[in-house]
Amino acid sequence: MNSKIWLSSPHMGGGELKYIHEAFDANWVAPLGPNVDGFEQDLEKFLNDDVKVAALSAGTAALHLALVECGVVYGDEVICQSMTFSASANPIAYQGAQPVFVDSEKDTWNICPEALQKAIEDRISKGKKPKAIIVVHLYGMPAKMDEILSIAAKYDIPVIEDAAEALGSKYKGKACGTFGHFGILSFNGNKIITTSGGGALVCHSLEDKNKTVFLSTQARDNAPHYQHSHIGYNYRMSNITAGIGRGQMEVLKDRVEARRNVHDFYVELFRDIDGVEVLSETSSDFYSNHWLSAIIIDEKKTGKTREDLRLAFLEDNIESRPLWKPMHMQPVFADAPYYGDKVAEYLFENGLCLPSGSNLKEEELERISKIIKKIF
Repeated sequence: MNSKIWLSSPHMGGGELKYIHEAFDANWVAPLGPNVDGFEQDLEKFLNDDVKVAALSAGTAALHLALVECGVVYGDEVICQSMTFSASANPIAYQGAQPVFVDSEKDTWNICPEALQKAIEDRISKGKKPKAIIVVHLYGMPAKMDEILSIAAKYDIPVIEDAAEALGSKYKGKACGTFGHFGILSFNGNKIITTSGGGALVCHSLEDKNKTVFLSTQARDNAPHYQHSHIGYNYRMSNITAGIGRGQMEVLKDRVEARRNVHDFYVELFRDIDGVEVLSETSSDFYSNHWLSAIIIDEKKTGKTREDLRLAFLEDNIESRPLWKPMHMQPVFADAPYYGDKVAEYLFENGLCLPSGSNLKEEELERISKIIKKIF
């Protein structure tokens, strides 16, 4: 059998061990230390928007704390993009709140501003003004933030930006993750850089960052004994995994460039295949890290389906994956309100994520190309 080609595998840069060894040598193996501080500073510098970053155990933890800090409690409603991974929606349930899902638009595959406005107006008419809006930059593609923020401001609803897949992406020159009241980053093993597992909350004030750190370290009050006036969480990133992150930050720009080159490879490969659309920027306002390159296959034009290609890849030991199944279609959220048409459903039924790793070799790209040419 051919060697495995992964959808998106970790890609070490070589500098990670230096920071890990420093942590061991200094016995900093707790959820605080020089690597945690250094990683946060590296991220703040990279985002370049006078933000403060709190390093946490996961992107999901970051999103949960964002909801806590936005005051979301039992019985509240939170609007969430339907076309996303479940981790965007699950923290709403952690708080005992109700997700309200909104459809995508066709340009970026992200939350549709028109459907968003309808959802807000309808929930308000029912006496349930949403407490927050979760916007996702899907597969690294920036959402239409100007329109979304304008709508959110009109109704005075905070925006939480799920940029878990979008570190290195920009909208109108501004880093994704810095637009919302809070921004979420993820460093899971399959992300553009990794800490093996981890995430971060992007804040716009030192006060918000300090509150995040307080809540993520079990909310212990300033007292000589253990005293707690708030519910806390064990969500802080360890100094060891932060060391991996510091090493990864040294190669982040190279990783973004490599992923964008893989996207360009697919654009060229499908250029003359009528009926296959590669998710791409629609204007210079959008700059995607192309964390995952994804396509839509029009069966009427190609005579082929998403599954035809996925199974052909699988037979050659190449990993590919259908697009996220929308949250409003998931059994666990079957009773949640949904606003929009069937854009997200169409994307799920006809879309495929292609191998997109920054460590793909030339011979692996040739194998991928061979299968695609065979199918089409």
